[in-house]
Amino acid sequence: MTDNPYTGSSFDDFLLEEGLYEECTAIAIKRVLARQLAEEMKRQNLTKTEMAKQMQTSRAQLDRLLDPEKTGVSIETITRAASVVGRQLRIELVKGKGNTIKKEASRRPI
Repeated sequence: MTDNPYTGSSFDDFLLEEGLYEECTAIAIKRVLARQLAEEMKRQNLTKTEMAKQMQTSRAQLDRLLDPEKTGVSIETITRAASVVGRQLRIELVKGKGNTIKKEASRRPI
């Protein structure tokens, strides 16, 4: 039996040590937002074409917004989408795990 260096640590700790915490957190948040928007669109019988039109954006931009893997979507775009489906985007900063960027940067080879 081998010793597991992660025994007793949390999954967040594992992600931090592997330098994956920010990426995984961003993807998780985006998945929730994309799912919520898609559910509201379905509930309101709103097609992608009509949603994009009301957002004053392209269908391709809306597809990027609804793609849970594409995290590079602006707050402005998310806010417009939320408004179209009668919702409001709420963002807050909460106490985190410390400065995880320094930990990641120190692990990268030069």
